[in-house]
Amino acid sequence: MKRPSLDGVRTFLAVAEHRSFSAAAAQLGMTTTAVSKTIKTLEQRHGVILFRRTTRSVALTEAGAELFAQLRSATSQIDDAFSALNAHRDKPIGTLRLTAPRALGGLILKTLIPAFHRRYPDIHVDISLDDGVVDLVAAGYDAGIRLGHAVAKDMVMVQLTPELIWMVVGSPDYFRDAGRPATPDDLIHHQTIRYRFPSSGILPRWRFKDREVETRGGLIVNDTTLIAEFARQGLGLAYLPAVEIKNDLLAGRLENILADDIPRTSGLYLYFPARTQQQPKLRVLIDAARAGNWLDHANN
Repeated sequence: MKRPSLDGVRTFLAVAEHRSFSAAAAQLGMTTTAVSKTIKTLEQRHGVILFRRTTRSVALTEAGAELFAQLRSATSQIDDAFSALNAHRDKPIGTLRLTAPRALGGLILKTLIPAFHRRYPDIHVDISLDDGVVDLVAAGYDAGIRLGHAVAKDMVMVQLTPELIWMVVGSPDYFRDAGRPATPDDLIHHQTIRYRFPSSGILPRWRFKDREVETRGGLIVNDTTLIAEFARQGLGLAYLPAVEIKNDLLAGRLENILADDIPRTSGLYLYFPARTQQQPKLRVLIDAARAGNWLDHANN
């Protein structure tokens, strides 16, 4: 059986990623006409339409989406293989793509990355802040930062922080008007600002040492920074990691309750596929990550 030609694969991936022929052309250093011709040739060769095109938009067909998902993973492995050829170089180079949660990830990266970038200026760092669960390989990331319990078991993990302390907090105005819950069960009578996972849409229960509580409230947000802001404004109680609201606690804008009832959870970890850790650009990030507790650095 004749092996399929790989001509046009990079062009297809660029158009699929950008959903734009002109943006793909700019990335590849080609003309838009050349990109369009390459895609047309690829479609004719295989007898399948890969893109739906209008004057205003470009979208993958079902067949194109399936091809994109498989090729992206495969080309990532090819890229890793060629990146390994750079292992002999004194100065690691390339683009390091990272994913991290918005608030907690930002606290770590704002101290970790500046020093890293100054030391390795030839490494381009591309950061995406996203609270959802991310498949590193499928999404094309080199590494991610997440809570330890949220990391897939087949990933290599490097601990960045100790266990996290979580708190139920509210503003002084809220407690003055609504009173203070004495037990977790009392939360059913209070307004709460609930978090929704971006990917699954799940509303997690608030975790306590001997139970989980399904809270009620008129506000649901998929961003913890906004949850903290709503809590500061007295709109309800919030369940947040202490490090994220440290300054609010010190300034008295938020007050902690039910502290003895809340367990600690796993800390934050840098994680990545085992097969990619030999890349020079990732190895130096791993070394930098092991240098200390980055949430402590962020708060100093």
